[in-house]
Amino acid sequence: MSLFKRRRFPVEIILLCVRWYCKYGISYRDLAEMMSERGVAVDPSTIFRWVQRYAPELEKRVRRHRGHRSGSWRVDETYVRVGGKWKYLFRAVDKHGQLIDFMLSERRDTGAAYRFLGKALRTVSDYPPSSITTDKLASYPKAIRRLQSEGLLSKHVEHRTSKYLNNIIEADHGALKRVIRPTRGFQRMRTAAATLKGFEVMRMIRRGHCGLAQRGVTGENRLVNQLFGLAA
Repeated sequence: MSLFKRRRFPVEIILLCVRWYCKYGISYRDLAEMMSERGVAVDPSTIFRWVQRYAPELEKRVRRHRGHRSGSWRVDETYVRVGGKWKYLFRAVDKHGQLIDFMLSERRDTGAAYRFLGKALRTVSDYPPSSITTDKLASYPKAIRRLQSEGLLSKHVEHRTSKYLNNIIEADHGALKRVIRPTRGFQRMRTAAATLKGFEVMRMIRRGHCGLAQRGVTGENRLVNQLFGLAA
């Protein structure tokens, strides 16, 4: 496979490391020790490079398996430390907690909210929103009106501000943070964005939000392998 050309390790080992790192919230060093116990000597920096290369590819390949999303969106942002400073992770889920999209941003102004909502609309273009629930950040109504004026968002979409309705995404932020915590912060925006793609997609797969034919670890492993052409 050209995607893994000149890699010294088997594709199965590479994908296993990427999957475990993005799924379990462990450090690169701990994962390297776990692999060593299984007879595979791999450096933590090598696993880091694998995650940077293949986590975004996994996220891209899993998109067509997302399936239906509700038109009732919950949108919010949380904080992620990058280069010693707090950055903003925009996230959207539907009313059932299924991920719609996410975006790491330097700012949370109107421009950032506009870019994120536009990105989310493109991601689930087959399932446009009927309502968008946000917090009271002033950037959101401005971004929504701009999207509506440009014809990218229906004028009939209801914008709501409700802390109660957004409890589902705030709880989801907390679950994601538990996976992020072992990283102790990211060094650069580019590496942070790539790693976060892996975290988000593995959480989505683990929760069965990708149309798994078989639930559980076996189904997760089979789906990832199939996405990379390793299983029938």
